[in-house]
Amino acid sequence: MKKRLEILEQLQDIDQLINSMKTTQNSLNDELGSIAQGVDVARDELSALESRLAQLEAEKGDLEANHTAEVSNIARSETNMKEIKTNKEFQAVGREISAARKQVADLEEQVLQKISQIEELSGEVAARKASLEELAQNSAQRTAEKQAEIDKVQQGIDADLARRELLTGSIPASLVKRYTALRDQRRGQALAVARDGYCLGCNMHLPPQLYNNLFKHEELLACPHCQRMLVLKQQQV
Repeated sequence: MKKRLEILEQLQDIDQLINSMKTTQNSLNDELGSIAQGVDVARDELSALESRLAQLEAEKGDLEANHTAEVSNIARSETNMKEIKTNKEFQAVGREISAARKQVADLEEQVLQKISQIEELSGEVAARKASLEELAQNSAQRTAEKQAEIDKVQQGIDADLARRELLTGSIPASLVKRYTALRDQRRGQALAVARDGYCLGCNMHLPPQLYNNLFKHEELLACPHCQRMLVLKQQQV
């Protein structure tokens, strides 16, 4: 029975080590996700700027088209004025031409504003592209490093799983089942140390007879308070 307890102790140590490595691995995976997210956010921001730039270009094109149309209207009206015979009609067309010229001036001002906005935004887009390229390169390197760490941790997990399989194969399946159930119920700790009459798993006092029976190593004994299997560990003198 003492041998089985030793095996269960080893099994618990391995399981705790595996859990620790899985926690480390999860943390590394979170870091990996954060790296990828950082690149995605930068890429989305650049895409939004490029969309805005395309919108400004389209608005500038519309303004230029309107400007061209107004200039054509003015030229046509000036040609028509030569054929006008009444003063009233001449004045009316003159007012139309004045209004159109004002509209042309306004359109030219708006076009200049769009050009200024496009130049400023184009510079920002270029800077963001360069920044994104640098970020992507750095992220690729960091991703490779994190993945290497994750793979290394996985190798350790795989090795301990193999050790675990050997241990569980050396004890009865019913004992493994009992151990597993206790481990699930007791936050990963199926076994507890018994010392000086106490269960160190729950810090409760053990019945004297039960504690004395631990020295015989005749059977697996459990703490009546927390139900963990007890392993006798005496103080080192």
